[in-house]
Amino acid sequence: MKYLPRIIDQEITELMQIMGAVLIEGCKWCGKSTTGAYHAKSLIEFQNPDKKEEYDEIKNTKPSLFLQGEKPRMFDEWQMYPIIWDAIRTDVDHTGLKGQYILTGSAKPSEGKTMHTGTGRISRVLMRPMSLFESQESTGEVSLKDIINGQDITGVSNLSLEDLASVIVRGGWPGAINVKGDIKYRVAKEYVKSLIHEEVKKVDGIERNPEKMQNVLRSLARNIGTQVSNTTIENDVKNNFTEDISRPTLMDYLTTLEKLFVIENVNATNLHFRSKYALRTTPKKYFVDPSIATAILDMAPLDLINDLNTFGFVFESLCMRDLKIYAGRYGGEISFYRDEKDFEVDAILRTSNGKWGAIEIKLGAGYIEEAAQNLLKFKERVDTSKCGEPAFLMVLTGTKYSYKREDGIYVVSIGTLKD
Repeated sequence: MKYLPRIIDQEITELMQIMGAVLIEGCKWCGKSTTGAYHAKSLIEFQNPDKKEEYDEIKNTKPSLFLQGEKPRMFDEWQMYPIIWDAIRTDVDHTGLKGQYILTGSAKPSEGKTMHTGTGRISRVLMRPMSLFESQESTGEVSLKDIINGQDITGVSNLSLEDLASVIVRGGWPGAINVKGDIKYRVAKEYVKSLIHEEVKKVDGIERNPEKMQNVLRSLARNIGTQVSNTTIENDVKNNFTEDISRPTLMDYLTTLEKLFVIENVNATNLHFRSKYALRTTPKKYFVDPSIATAILDMAPLDLINDLNTFGFVFESLCMRDLKIYAGRYGGEISFYRDEKDFEVDAILRTSNGKWGAIEIKLGAGYIEEAAQNLLKFKERVDTSKCGEPAFLMVLTGTKYSYKREDGIYVVSIGTLKD
């Protein structure tokens, strides 16, 4: 099967020129192994059951034997044998060679499993499921880099409302991209099933109640992209499902989902404001892919079409996934703004060189003008003497056309955007 290029490919290539090793982290099924193998010349699959006895013996006798092989050498699911981390760090220290090793991992190892941090020897990159540009469904006519630099744009999306519902429910899972028919929607459901019944146990060997974990996931899906509190999740589980959940159990489950790269927090912005209103600082929670929410809620594309409110929330989740992927190429970070008066801006992008821009996310064309006015109001609240003028203001939409308005605000269809 032809390798579909990923946006982090260039980052991996660059890091391999300056670091001894690169760790590709991310959730299961997002394509880490395929991408790692694309950059490697030899590999060890630690999850291979036929090799377990052999790997156990090497681990207990001479871990450096793992390192023997053509370089770059890849170690898939390295967290299953954490000792490889220290072996790689020691080898890189001794040889000083660059681009020797690639590790992939779908879970963060437990504290204390490695002796050293790897700082200066092993660099980390985070991989997510495919963006619409990576899955070749965005035309890529509009570059986020051009927007940050204030360039004119134009683009026409090929994605209808029905297409957007379809790609949301299917998700950015590489294994689903080329599957024809409605069966492609099962991939996300199988991911959730594997997550609940297998992955949450494998991460640290602790048994967790599958029904309670499913209820927590349902609550997160019902509150996707909001500043949902732990108390809200507890009450949601208590009022809508069969079993209560205690605060310590909930915290354990949320931490586990973070270790498995399933949920991500988006923090409140740290820009300086003239506004007298206090900023709400509770992070927003998003799934790493919007299809996780629709799979948990058992929603098909037609269900989204018939429930535009939910469609709007999961569309925002799709946009946040793609924005994180595209912004990550430039060292950018995504945050949000919401104050005590509930004035809100969906996303604030800040690049590594200090440029920033504000983004409103709207599914339909009917909300573009309202979103544009909201962005202008937000700009007035920012203390530009400390933060500088915004590099851009953008309304990110599910509509057909991308263009720059006369007032300078970008209207961008997610179906035309790339990094």
